[in-house]
This record gives sequence, C-alpha cells and structure tokens, in this order.
Amino acid sequence: MKAAIYSQKKDVDTFLYLNQFITELAIRDVSVILHAETAERLNFSKEFDTFSCKEELEREHVNIVFSFGGDGTILNAMTFIQDLEIPIIGVNTGRLGFLANFRKEQIFDELDSIILDKNYNISERSVIKISTNTENNIDFPFALNDISLSRKETTSMITVESYINDYFLNVFWGDGLIVSTPTGSTAYSLSCGGPIISPANDNFVITPIAPHNLNVRPLIVKDDVKIRLIVESRVEEYTLALDSRLYHMQVGSEITIEKADFSLFLIKPKNFSFYETIRQKLLWGNDKRN
Repeated sequence: MKAAIYSQKKDVDTFLYLNQFITELAIRDVSVILHAETAERLNFSKEFDTFSCKEELEREHVNIVFSFGGDGTILNAMTFIQDLEIPIIGVNTGRLGFLANFRKEQIFDELDSIILDKNYNISERSVIKISTNTENNIDFPFALNDISLSRKETTSMITVESYINDYFLNVFWGDGLIVSTPTGSTAYSLSCGGPIISPANDNFVITPIAPHNLNVRPLIVKDDVKIRLIVESRVEEYTLALDSRLYHMQVGSEITIEKADFSLFLIKPKNFSFYETIRQKLLWGNDKRN
C-alpha cells in the first residue's frame, strides 16, 4: 500500500508528529509519498518520494491520502486528488473541523483498523464545477464547499442576475451570492444564514450575502440543475471564490454552476455520526445557564 501525506504546517510539532506517523505506517508496510512543499519545508533527514500534481499521485498508484490540518487543508488536498477517487483521511490538528474527523491522537489507534482491516466508512461528497463565457485564469474550476461571488474594491452593492436551467430566478442586490454543496452548508453559507444540510443530500444551497431586500432568503435546489449567474457592479471586476481560491472576474461575464462528474471520498471513523458532529461543533444541547 502507498499513502500520500499532505499538510500546510511547517512548525516543529508537525515535523515531530509526522516523523512518528510515518514510522507507524512503515511498521504496517505502508510506503509514503510526501507533498513536495511539505517535504521541503520540514526538511526530513530521509529522502521521500514527493508529489506536486494529480498526475504524480496517479503515476505512484497512491491508495490513500492523509491530510493533516483542518478543513481548509482537505479543500486544498482536493486540488491534487481531483477525479482520481483516492479516499482521503482528515486528521484534525486545528480547532473547528467538519471534514477532518480524526483527532491527531486518535489516528494512531485507528491505523490497524484503517490500513489492515479496512474497517471504516466512506462519505461521498459532491463537488461543484463552474464554467465561464470568457477567458479566465481558473486552473481548477471545482469546489468542495462553495462558490461565492462578491464585490471587489467597492462599498457599493453588486447585482447578481440568476437563472436556473435558463429560467429566470431573481436579481440579488447585496454583497454577493454563495452557491454551496451540502458539505459547504456548514461553512460560509451557514454564517450568512443558510441552512445546514446533511452530506447525503443531493442539493445546492443558494445563499445571498447581506441582501438589500430582507425578503430574499436562502434557496435549496436539486443539484442536477444548471445555475447561471451574471454580475454587474460599479467597478470593472468582482471576486470569484472557489473554496479558498480567489479569482478576479470581469463584470458582465457569465458563470455557469453545475455538479461535477466526480466526487470526493472521505474516510470516516466507523462510529461517525454527522449529527453528533453538529451537536459537538455548534454546542447544541448544552445548557448555557450552567
């Protein structure tokens, strides 16, 4: 078996932790390939095979990817995995995590179950794809959480004209608009008043950002539709965000959003419950009076 390791951290604790983790993998006869920047930043004494693109993961026949960090690290790891259908394990070394469900202490106890017994659950997560009618510099037009359109270099509202399957939906006036997957419903969309959706659902959530009209509310639609958006603004550009990646787009350009033809596969603990995670992360059921 071959495992890829991805992390964005470069501190001493990460170096020591990954050394220990790689040793545990070697005991189980698992070879390792490191993200090139991770290997360079942490300066391991041993030489490892490295990867810096999807093609290298594919060529090395990687069976599993370990992501060390938070949810943002998993989002960035997806740019390497893409449509390879390699399952990914999120090891949470941060604070709030809806995707990275293994604690960094817990993962050592789970290695035998994952590596040797393959005793785990896989959660299939839908991915959003975008296309535009103009030339752009978008190198990876996919997002796991959400796509957002927002104003750039102006305090004025922007206008987002929206269509679903070429049927006119609405003109949104405000700071922008978010289109999220069920996975992204607990991210930016949630902070803007959007609903929480279980990952197993086949939906998109359209959430306005600070809408001018208070009767404009988030909308849930089936994810087999095409959503077309056209932005107008007082300035020449607006900001397009795909998860954490930012691009500047020309006002008047059209953005078409649809479900991608591949998914991301997250390995979860055997006893994982989305609803338990929601309760823990959002502190549901806790009596604040105590």
